[in-house]
Amino acid sequence: MTAKANKPTASAGNGGVRTINLALQGGGAHGAFTWGVIDRLLDEPDIEFEGLSGTSAGAVNAVVLAHGLMEGGRLGGQAALEDFWRRSSRAGSVWSPVNMVPQGAIPGLDMLTAATYAAFDTMTRTFSPYEFNPYNINPLRDLLAESVDFDALRDRCETKLFLSATNVRSGRVRVFETREVTVDVVMASACLPFLFKAVEIEGEHYWDGGYMGNPVLFPFFYNCHSRDVMIVHINPMERDDVPMTAPDILNRINEISFNSSLLDELRAINFVSRLIDQQWLKDEYKDRLRHILVHSVRADDAMADLPVSSKFDVSWPFLSRLRDLGREVADRWLETNRDQIGKASTVDLAGQYLGLPGPRQADGSQQRD
Repeated sequence: MTAKANKPTASAGNGGVRTINLALQGGGAHGAFTWGVIDRLLDEPDIEFEGLSGTSAGAVNAVVLAHGLMEGGRLGGQAALEDFWRRSSRAGSVWSPVNMVPQGAIPGLDMLTAATYAAFDTMTRTFSPYEFNPYNINPLRDLLAESVDFDALRDRCETKLFLSATNVRSGRVRVFETREVTVDVVMASACLPFLFKAVEIEGEHYWDGGYMGNPVLFPFFYNCHSRDVMIVHINPMERDDVPMTAPDILNRINEISFNSSLLDELRAINFVSRLIDQQWLKDEYKDRLRHILVHSVRADDAMADLPVSSKFDVSWPFLSRLRDLGREVADRWLETNRDQIGKASTVDLAGQYLGLPGPRQADGSQQRD
């Protein structure tokens, strides 16, 4: 994977509009944090989105945002996202396994919620969705159909969409672009294999995209003018404590697995950046590669104490709290980093993501920040 400069490299942030690409992770109801981040970015008239890469809940946020922008600009994007998440909360009061009891209704509710989720989790690992959900009932499909005009999205959406799903047969990631996006594509990207049947598209079957790309970054390199990629993380990269309970262990395994493909891409970006910075390229190859500027909005602190069952919690108080947290984190990021858009990465890829020493000077000495 190389960052080819087959498009103009003038990115954003040079005077006027700052254009970025958004990479949106999946994580069920935790996607409301991403909603908050996007909502805050839409407040900024000089920040625009060229491409959106999304997986699972990230794919849902991406298509709803693209639809809203297409129909009503920034305010349309904000309104579309809020409307979708409110609809999700109303639907979840009926079907979500952790919303069967109203929040705060009785003492010790947290224990009851945990027990309810544990029973539900046990059932889904004993019986397949082909057995306990033979009609493949999934309220998300109806929510998306009501919230997004997919025909219009394919025909006239200017935002570039890249939605990931995992091919069950080959184990490879499939990236669906704007002209291919349907409700089935989004459902494939968000298909949890323990809960729902694999989604068939053009004779192939797909599961959640998070297994192979959470989210994918490489489509930005080949299809977008902007060099700036902002990753909105909702799966914690790091945790201070070692998980001790079975649910916590499984949750951490999922976090590590769902972050692994992203780390591979960040490692490749770091390698290409070193090739350019340290002038290892022959002159005839220099124009084929370009710097990718990476920015990161992370929810590690906000998500650290949340149990895995909270990914199914679509109660409005919980969703609105995550939205507010997303807005706060994005606001702090803008305060510190907005002037670097189009100029430099605002994360140390080697140190923060890859556990590698920082960049070195041309003489081989360690470069200091």
